[in-house]
Amino acid sequence: MTAAPRNYPDLHEHIAALEERGMLRRVDRRIDKDSELHPLVRWQFVGGLDEADRKAFLFTNVTDGLGRAYDIPVVVGAIAANPAIYSVGMRAPVDEIQAKWDYAIANPIEPRLVDEAVCQEVVVEGEAIKGEGNGLDALPIPVSTPGFDSAPTLTATNVITRDPETGVQNMGTYRAALKAPDRLVVRMATRVGGAGGYQHYLKYQKRGEPMPCAIVLGCPPYVAFMGPQKLPIGVDELTVAGGLAGGPINIVRARTVDLLVPAESEIVIEGLIDTEWLEPEAPFGESHGHIALEEFNMPMRVTAITRRKNPVIPSYISQVAPSESSVIKRVAYEPLFTHHLRHTLGIRGVKKVSLHEPLTGLLRVTVITFEKGTSRTEVWRGLNGAAFFKGDCGKICIAVNEDITVDNADALLWAMAYRMNPVEDVQLVPHRGQGHGPKREHNQEEDSTLLMDATMKSDMPPLALPKQEYMERAKAIWQELGFGPLRPQAPWFGYSLGDWLSQWDEAAERAAHGRYLENGQISEKARRKGLKPETKYRPDEDDKGSNDRS
Repeated sequence: MTAAPRNYPDLHEHIAALEERGMLRRVDRRIDKDSELHPLVRWQFVGGLDEADRKAFLFTNVTDGLGRAYDIPVVVGAIAANPAIYSVGMRAPVDEIQAKWDYAIANPIEPRLVDEAVCQEVVVEGEAIKGEGNGLDALPIPVSTPGFDSAPTLTATNVITRDPETGVQNMGTYRAALKAPDRLVVRMATRVGGAGGYQHYLKYQKRGEPMPCAIVLGCPPYVAFMGPQKLPIGVDELTVAGGLAGGPINIVRARTVDLLVPAESEIVIEGLIDTEWLEPEAPFGESHGHIALEEFNMPMRVTAITRRKNPVIPSYISQVAPSESSVIKRVAYEPLFTHHLRHTLGIRGVKKVSLHEPLTGLLRVTVITFEKGTSRTEVWRGLNGAAFFKGDCGKICIAVNEDITVDNADALLWAMAYRMNPVEDVQLVPHRGQGHGPKREHNQEEDSTLLMDATMKSDMPPLALPKQEYMERAKAIWQELGFGPLRPQAPWFGYSLGDWLSQWDEAAERAAHGRYLENGQISEKARRKGLKPETKYRPDEDDKGSNDRS
């Protein structure tokens, strides 16, 4: 087979790049996909490791709960165990990813249709799929949340459907639970403004026709990134993937359904989604951090499974954040929020938007960082703009200044405690949908939004910690004495918050060098009569003199 030209890596090449950079753990020990695989990877998210120390895991010796062995490896965390891994797939430093997304969305490139593709080197279709061990159950799909999940579930999916009216394809990441060798159940979002695939489903349902569907596993990273990304309905994600790659993505016609799929995929599961009958699906550990309980969802009859000769199956570790799925969304969503506030709404002073990740999964707490001195009008425009940019994000929106480390809950609470007057700086916004979470709006149940301005309204005294130079000197001594590793938590040194004078800097410098007696001589000259104790004194205003220095 002659490979089609391309200027982007496939999943195999991406895994090799991660291994070369020391970002991959290769596990050759026998691992049970149903009870051991995901819990092992989970430890790097709950075991106290720094985000930078998380890696992708490649399992080469996979079995199931019945002891059956598989000859297909499973990779977890290869797309976004941390932002550094995401940046390898994006082929851009983390701080340049926002600009790359902006460019790709503004400059989409149509995909290139090819006649042959590696994703169809092996084809199993029709009656050959039926029977135990012949179809879906021949694939080592992990159980994501052992102890709660009711089935192995496809998580790292790019699910492709087509609008029957416009012909435009949609590609989203939806979970799919295995039910039989030739049947699975797909869960597509039905919430207000729901997923593009669900909008297609409604149109096929109105026609009384099943919906053609292709579930793609192991896309090239540029394509895989598109599944969780939120683009306007009607935009073909493959064109934006081409914009990321700087050239067309190769696609091929599916074997049994009228859809176009990425040519360099690892595995493609083709089939027809029933638009008349629904089947119970779940429980399943969801990305909002709770177990999604059993619901009726969309059964899909598999018509073909095509794959490479040597495929690797990816699986996203999701559930309680932080997780791979939350990193994928965070790296993609935060630039979208920032761009929306800065450029679409034209709000001044916005430095960045941060979506809180641990436990809240990006959906519930949004933090906007503003330049110091930004007007209150712009702060409140930003809070409202962030709250309503996405229907399932922004239940709690907080505005802070640049000195606050947004990933540090202590720093956020500090800003709220000392920079916010609840009567003036807190607003409640009613009539919000529940969005993605353990409570949903199926019964028209509403939620609300909390907006908080925790920015500085005026200059404040410095943070009461030693200056950076003294903390760094003490850190060197700590290490010299062998007291153990330190993990500095910001803020770990003091800095000015505006209300500070050069005279006080000079006095502090003298005190730190043992010359405090000189400060006593200076303060003695500033004595006054007739004042109440705790009357403020500012040496910059004392140059005019005083009535009595005796």
